[in-house]
Amino acid sequence: MTTPTPTPPIVVAALYKFVTLNDFEALREPLRQTMVDNDVKGTLLLAKEGINGTVAGSREGIDALLAWLTADPRLADIDHKESFCDEPPFYRTKVKLKKEIVTLGVPGIDPNDTVGTYVEPEHWNAIISDPDVLVIDTRNDYEVSIGSFEGAIDPKTTTFREFPEYVREHYNPEQHKKVAMFCTGGIRCEKASSFMLKEGFEEVYHLKGGVLNYLEKVPEEQSLWRGECFVFDNRVTVRHDLSEGEHEQCHACRMPISQEDMQSSAYEPGISCPHCIDSLPEKTRAAARERQRQIELAKARGEPHPLGYNPRQDAREKA
Repeated sequence: MTTPTPTPPIVVAALYKFVTLNDFEALREPLRQTMVDNDVKGTLLLAKEGINGTVAGSREGIDALLAWLTADPRLADIDHKESFCDEPPFYRTKVKLKKEIVTLGVPGIDPNDTVGTYVEPEHWNAIISDPDVLVIDTRNDYEVSIGSFEGAIDPKTTTFREFPEYVREHYNPEQHKKVAMFCTGGIRCEKASSFMLKEGFEEVYHLKGGVLNYLEKVPEEQSLWRGECFVFDNRVTVRHDLSEGEHEQCHACRMPISQEDMQSSAYEPGISCPHCIDSLPEKTRAAARERQRQIELAKARGEPHPLGYNPRQDAREKA
């Protein structure tokens, strides 16, 4: 009996770079075509300040996309991190033009001009274990609820736009001399560090490559990370070894839900969960019911089904 040949895992690549791209609009179509030609799915954002996004495809497809990007001298050292999964995390190919690749909403904040001190994952534990260092999780509340670094402060923001007001209300550059920040892939805290320096904070550190880089580089037995890490694709969360986590996503409100949430009487697959049972308007719930029906029909046909508009993904693009 012939043994089936294993299917190669899908490569998920998170990439970004802050770099001045005066011609970013002209880059859109050739970039999108490169993704289409190599069957790479996902969303990339282009702005004058740089590029950001997460995509997935075969090893050959991702390598071809990276080759196209790095052929541009401005993107030769683009930051990119990889993980792997068995099922497609994205169903569409998009390249969007934006004012910012990560939206802080404060004019004049440019990591190409001013940025904090990068900290390699191997040195991060020492930084955040220093009692004189203020450690801030720059991610949004639903991300922090899944996992964070031991002792990190949760600003309880719902979008990155709320971060500047949070900092101004809670911290004083005269009192908080050392600040360390982190985010999922490194991009958000680059911009946050630029903002903090402009606000007068003296020593500002941020985790190079973000949590995903830390989980890849730091052995679990040495890790100060607690919980799982939220990711903006159909995997929902990843464990310390970057394998798919235990959380799922409510297809009605898009909040991550735990195994415990799924045991709740408020949980109905595709329709509601404990986070949204009392808040979703009936129009939204009706749309969720129809979407769930289409998902079930697609499953019965053995076809993948894109889950439609994802406000959490949209939030990432805005935040």
